[in-house]
Amino acid sequence: MDGRLVQDSSMAVKRSSDIFEKCTKFTKAKELISYGLYPYFRVIESAQDPEVVMNGKKMIMIGSNNYLGLTNHPKVKEAAIDAVKKYGSGCAGSRFLNGTLDIHVELENKLARFMRKEAALVFSTGFQVNLGVISALIGKDDIVIIDKMDHASIIDGCRLSYGEIKKFRHNDMADLKRVLEENNGRGKLIVVDGVFSMEGDIANLPEIVDLAKKYKARTMVDDAHGIGVLGKSGRGTAEHFGLEEEVDLLMGTYSKSLASIGGFIAGSENTVHYIKHFARSLIFSASPPPASIAAVSAAIDIIENEPERRERLWENTKRMLNGFKRLGFEIGASETPIIPIILEENEVAFKMAMMLQEEGVFANVAVSPAVPNGKALIRTSYMATHTSEHLDIVLNAFEKTGRALGLIK
Repeated sequence: MDGRLVQDSSMAVKRSSDIFEKCTKFTKAKELISYGLYPYFRVIESAQDPEVVMNGKKMIMIGSNNYLGLTNHPKVKEAAIDAVKKYGSGCAGSRFLNGTLDIHVELENKLARFMRKEAALVFSTGFQVNLGVISALIGKDDIVIIDKMDHASIIDGCRLSYGEIKKFRHNDMADLKRVLEENNGRGKLIVVDGVFSMEGDIANLPEIVDLAKKYKARTMVDDAHGIGVLGKSGRGTAEHFGLEEEVDLLMGTYSKSLASIGGFIAGSENTVHYIKHFARSLIFSASPPPASIAAVSAAIDIIENEPERRERLWENTKRMLNGFKRLGFEIGASETPIIPIILEENEVAFKMAMMLQEEGVFANVAVSPAVPNGKALIRTSYMATHTSEHLDIVLNAFEKTGRALGLIK
């Protein structure tokens, strides 16, 4: 028997015994490359500034999450260099064993203070925070409740847990209430993005917190795109709504406003202590490198001491929100520096991204499963360090390409 035919009582079904056959059959990306429409893995030859270099050509970057423009800040770079000089390039082990340096603990204390929580715990990536925290807290008799548009790392953290996963319609509080009512009396954790990474809208945190209290659920906010952006002092979505004491767990990443790579969870001392001993993605991963930790610490100082950066970011955000609306583009419910241009068809999104590239603008493309089917979009995002001239060039490029594709009049 050749192993390629699987027989059951009703019919013969042909299946491959070679798990690599799917790799050969996956041709979509290569087709896009051959048509000159492939918008992924583009190689950048410079820092993540408002202008980047790609193929030797200057481009205006509107595809970065460097909201406050700190990845190339002199103080951030100096802190990273000094850390490498003192501690070397890596820790050669996990936080659980030999990989905890004094600067890891210092950063955890600084993050706890910054987020106004009792304790914080740093991880090597933001993705690993959600994997570790959710799978550690959700047991086989528990329920984790998530927004249908939550980040992939939240979904994967739920899948790794032994609990039951329930989803509610995006930012739909009536649907969240339904899910809570149907599961009253069970251990529940509600996990939402603070700012949704593709849509650019903000979670309805006041109603989520009210419902959580009513139905005795705990709350966790993934504030990857909110920290440094929202709130009076840049502490994120919970501060934006005045709910810092009401949200149980606040998660953040370093790869956005904090100018590095890694992530953290902040909450009560008891909860963080438990996560420290049960989060597999922490215990079995190498420790965040010294340069990353030092860069984040410096970025927090800048966020606290230079509020004008956030003010400039919001000036740029309002300018672009109004500009896209004026041109007639569909931007959904965005109210943050993440502004999607909703195009619906995948092919149109791929074409527009490449046309924008020809105009000297680097923007991202999102298609299913990153967004729902039929909701393909160009994802744009803005920095405090974009100038008015940069933004005018971007709007002119969108107007030109939008008219060429028949998207606007």
